[in-house]
Amino acid sequence: MITPISSPASPPPAGPYSPGVVHGGVLYLAGQGPFDENGQRVGETFADQVRRTFANLAANAEAAGTSLEHTIRYGVYLKSLDDFAEFNELAKEFLTEPYPVRTTIPVELRGFDVEIDAIVAIPT
Repeated sequence: MITPISSPASPPPAGPYSPGVVHGGVLYLAGQGPFDENGQRVGETFADQVRRTFANLAANAEAAGTSLEHTIRYGVYLKSLDDFAEFNELAKEFLTEPYPVRTTIPVELRGFDVEIDAIVAIPT
């Protein structure tokens, strides 16, 4: 069974998808960006955008009964790889060792600088 997950503290989907789904004790989180619960872009700096993006992921993880502490894998999509080192430092504010596996990809984001998706275990 697949159970959709969403939090009122994160932005609504921008298309026909769920912010997250749970299946088999695992939460699959759709990409989040630096948007508030009304879908408005927030964050003047790259760091502000990263923190809001992680906050959106964390809100949806909490709605599923887990936290980013249980992240297995995450994908990072950066507008510019020039932000790679700063992202690495900011990620340590939200993720703990042993760190999850990760892929980082430069992409053409329009109007914002970062998007992150994740796969998170749900502890039993």
